[in-house]
Amino acid sequence: MKNLSYILLLATLLISCSDSEKEALKPVKIGDKYGYINPKGEIVINPKFDYAVPFSEGLALVNIGDKWGYINPKGEIAINPQFDEAPRSLRSFSEGLARVEIGDKYGYINLKGEVVIKPQFDRAWGFSDGLAIVKIGGKYGYINLKGEVVIKPQFDNAEDFSAKKRELAIVKIGDKKGYINRAGKFFDFVGDFSDGLARMLIRHGGNYKAGYINRAGEIVIEPQFDRAWDFSRDRQGLALVNIGYKFGYINRAGKFFNSVKDFSDGLARVRIGGKHDMFGNFLNGGKYGYINRTGEIVINPQFDDAEDFSDGLAIVNIGGKYGYINRAGEFVIEPQFDEVGYFSEGLVRVKIGGRWGYINRSGEVVIEPQFDDAEDFSK
Repeated sequence: MKNLSYILLLATLLISCSDSEKEALKPVKIGDKYGYINPKGEIVINPKFDYAVPFSEGLALVNIGDKWGYINPKGEIAINPQFDEAPRSLRSFSEGLARVEIGDKYGYINLKGEVVIKPQFDRAWGFSDGLAIVKIGGKYGYINLKGEVVIKPQFDNAEDFSAKKRELAIVKIGDKKGYINRAGKFFDFVGDFSDGLARMLIRHGGNYKAGYINRAGEIVIEPQFDRAWDFSRDRQGLALVNIGYKFGYINRAGKFFNSVKDFSDGLARVRIGGKHDMFGNFLNGGKYGYINRTGEIVINPQFDDAEDFSDGLAIVNIGGKYGYINRAGEFVIEPQFDEVGYFSEGLVRVKIGGRWGYINRSGEVVIEPQFDDAEDFSK
C-alpha cells in the first residue's frame, strides 16, 4: 500500500513538472520566423511560424499565413490553422477555452479545437473565474463557460472579475465608474474588507446609501445607512453607522444597536430603540439586552435599564424595579428593589420601602432593611 502511494505521488510530481516545463517554453523570433526555446536557451521547436504566443494549458497559439491555430509542446499542429485571430489582441487558452475570430465574430473553442460557443460577439476576452467579457452592439457584458449571458451587455467598459478586486469587476457606464458583483449589481464604491465584510455605496436618487458585502460580492446588509464604518474588533466586532442624526452600531446580521458598552464577563450591554435629539443624543426609551463578542444577541433587549456583568450577575431594571440576571438572561433575583448596589463579600445593599438592607446572591435577606443609607461591603 505504501509503495502504491509512493508511485501515485511520484506520478503526480512528474505530471506537475511536465506541465511546468510546457509552460516554460517561450517564443523567440529568428530571422522572420518564430520558434520556441526552453529555460536553458535551447531551441526545442524550430522557427517556422509567422507569429507565436506563449503556451497556455498545454497549447500555444501560432500564425501560419493569414490563419491561426495551435501547436503542442512538440511543435505538432494540435488545432489546424483556421481562425482569423488578430495578433494585436491574442488570447490563449484559459479555463479550457480560447476565444477565436471567425469571419467578423468571436466565439470559443475547447482544447480539441471544437467550437463550443459559436462566434456571435463583436469582441471577446479570455475567461477568468468562470466568466468572460464580451461586447455586443457597443456594450460590454459577461458570459459563463456555457456561453450564456449572465450579465447583459450594458457597460461602456469592463474588466475581469478577480479575487484581487474583492471578487468584483470594475465597470464604467458613461462617465460613472464603479463595481459589480457576479449578479451584475452595481456599487458606486467598495471599501477594504474588515472581519470578512466590506462597506459599499449605492446611489439612491441624489443620495448614496451604505451597506455591506461579503467576500463573494454578495450583499449581506442592505444599503440603508447615510454613513458607515468598517467592522472592527475595537468596537466589539461591530460597525458604527449613521442614519440621519442617529448614530449606532450594527452586528454582522445588520441588527442596529443605539449604544454598545464595553465587554464584561464576555458580554456587552446594548440598547435598541428609543428617542434621540437632532444631534443623535439619546433622550429616552428603548430596551437593553446583551451581545457576545461576535455581535450576536444572547439576551434579548427587554430591560428598561441594565448594567455590566460582574461575577456572573448583572443589574437590570423593569418597570422601575431592580433585580439581577445571570449570563443566560435568567432572573436569579427578581426585580423588586428601588435601588441596588454591587455584590461584595457575597452581599449587596438594596433599598426597599425607603430603607436599606442587605441580601445574598440567592436573594435572601441577611440584614433587614432598616438603614437610612448604606454602602457596599469592601473586600
